Formats: sequence, structure tokens, C-alpha cells
Amino acid sequence: MIDVEKIKKDFPILERKVNGKRLVYLDNAATTQKPRQVIDAVVDYYSNYNANVHRGLHTLAEEATIAYDEVRKKVAKFINAKPEEIIFTKNSTEALNLIMYAYGMSNVSAGEKLVTTIMDHHSSFVPLQILAKRKNAKFEIMDVDKEGEIPEKEYEKLENAKIASVVHASNVTGTINDIASMSKIVHEGDGVFIADGSQSVPHMKIDVKKLDIDFLAFTGHKMLAPMGVGVLYGKKELLEKMQPFLYGGDMILEVHEKESKWAEIPAKFEAGTPNVEGVIGLGAAIDYLEKLGMDNVRKHDIAITRYCMDELGKIREVRILGPENPEKRTALVGFEMKGVHPHDIAQVLDSEGIAIRAGHHCAQPLHERAGVIATARASFYIYNSKEDVDALCNALEKAQKLFA
Repeated sequence: MIDVEKIKKDFPILERKVNGKRLVYLDNAATTQKPRQVIDAVVDYYSNYNANVHRGLHTLAEEATIAYDEVRKKVAKFINAKPEEIIFTKNSTEALNLIMYAYGMSNVSAGEKLVTTIMDHHSSFVPLQILAKRKNAKFEIMDVDKEGEIPEKEYEKLENAKIASVVHASNVTGTINDIASMSKIVHEGDGVFIADGSQSVPHMKIDVKKLDIDFLAFTGHKMLAPMGVGVLYGKKELLEKMQPFLYGGDMILEVHEKESKWAEIPAKFEAGTPNVEGVIGLGAAIDYLEKLGMDNVRKHDIAITRYCMDELGKIREVRILGPENPEKRTALVGFEMKGVHPHDIAQVLDSEGIAIRAGHHCAQPLHERAGVIATARASFYIYNSKEDVDALCNALEKAQKLFA
């Protein structure tokens, strides 16, 4: 199991105080904090071998290129893919838009069906919605039940879909979707399946081959890495057929006055100078997580989520969104408190040094479906303890008394 107190010592920011109180950071679904190992890796890059990659023959350029390319191999191994199937982007949003433009615009025809879910993040929901409008395609949305899960009858909407884009785990309810079963249905109709792994890849072992998904998007900053670096996995045969998303340096094989030729994948989709320091940091983050073991990360997630749900359940007028079984969700708990706006809850908690998220979490359709304007969300990671949950619950009771 994970030694939370030992892990906390690796995170400098957790030593600070907010409003005179110990920082209790519970906004990990938005972004995680960074351990010294990641910070040191970025500092080492800037201090010792800062140079552009794939372009120079001098020592610094060669060292930077080797380090950059090694991380690609590391990411590929992390999700059981091939290195050439890993495209570095700046985040999940860019990765998902890349698919819509480079694959969707060239392969979707009028009248074909595109499918997503009501729980999807705007980053996957909106590009598919826009693609459907531009190509005059059908846009269908899979619904959820009262526990925030997609009932089996909704899977029928996936039949004969040209593209299905589904969030692996909801950033509002924590619901983990059965994307392997969904992908199988889509493939039976010769469609393409996209998974948004922003909330799943940081928390559990992901094997793209076992899941048999065509594309997977995830982002580094939700898994201990710096901001500004994301990953797009795509099956090699699909990436090779796709046209570039951006044009310019580094994605070029040859340029002549009348024509240009593109580089092979993955370079074809990595135009311009990349976020080298971010990629270096991502490699260090993966090293850190691999050392802990993703199975252990998942066990900790379930334990801390179960404890939070049990303790929140003791507070009157609090309603928890999502599955009752913590094993069916990731390490986040979205909730509402009767008579208290989520923004007021967040402000009171901040005065106690506790950081949570309040709003619709870039998933407005799901909130509209649930009949709520906004929710509060406490989300956990490897450095969160039961004491953090206790602090959360004590502060919520204060907020309740204040606004009662």
C-alpha cells in the first residue's frame, strides 16, 4: 500500500500554509501537485542540456533529443502502445481536437452517426458536436441513470457509429465507463472509438491493446507532470492515413516550391518546437508513479474515496453525485449541500486552507441533465490522507452553520 505521509514529503507545496492553515489540496481532478523528482528533472534540463530537439548536431541538442525520445518510449510502455503511436500535444483538449480535424473532417460524411455521452467533458463533447454540424452528421448522446452510470440500453446508440468519443471516467461523478464493451460495439459497425483518459490514466493501469481503443487522449498535469504537455495515442494504421493537423517545422520531410512531403509518424503531428521541459517532466512523473505501482495508486484511490463518501454521508443535507460503490468511480466526490451554493462552500473551505473545485467542471450538459447549476468537488491523489477528509468535513459543517 501507499505510504501517504512519506509521499507528502516529496511535494514542497504541501509544506505551505493558506490563510494561516495547513494546505489541504483536494483539487487534483483539475491538476495535481508536483513532486521534487519532477521539479528537479525540469530544473536539470534547463540547467544542463537546454536545447531544441531533432534539429542540432551539437552536444546539448543531442542530449535533449535523446531524453525527449526516451520519454516517448516510456509513455508507450506505460499504456502498452508502440512509441510511434505516441503524439505529444499540449493537453487532452488539443489531442481530441487533433482527432476531430485530422481524422473526422476527412472521414465523416453527411448522415453518418457520431456518438458521445452526456457526462463527457467539453473537450470531447464540443469537438464532436462541431464536427457533426460541419459535416451534417447525426449527433447522438448517451444518457445516464440516477447513479450517473450509462445503462446498458444506451449502448444501442453506439451501433453503426462512425465515431464514438467517450470519457473513460467522469470528472463530475467519478463514474468509470466500460469503454472496452463500448469499443467492441463501435468496431462491429466499422467505426472508430475515442477515449478521453484525462481522469483515468493518472489513477489506474491502462492497456490500450486490451481496451482495443483507436485513440486515447490524456494530459500530464493531472498525473504529477508539468502543465502544457499532453498525449495522444492512436493506432498506427490510423495515424499513417491521417493528414497533419498543424504545418511547419519538424513535421516536414521535404519542402519544395510547389510541394511538400510530411515526416513519418509521430513527427508528422508534432509541428514546431515542442514543450521539451514538459515532456522531460512527464517522464519523471511516470517514473514516480511506476515506482509506486498503478495498482497501489488505484487501491489508495478506492480507500480514500470510500472514507470520504462515508464521512460526507454523515453530514445532513449533503447529496453525493455518482455511483454509491467507490470501486465504480475514480478518486473524486462531487456533491451539493442544500441551501448553500458551491461557490460559497469553496470560499469557506479556502478560508480553512482547503482547496476544492466549484462550478460545472467543464461538463455543463451533465449538470443540466441532473437539474443543478453547479456542484462542489473534492478530488484526491496519492498524497491525500484520511486527515484531509476529516478537515474537509469539519469545514463543510462550518459552512453549513454559517449559511443555515
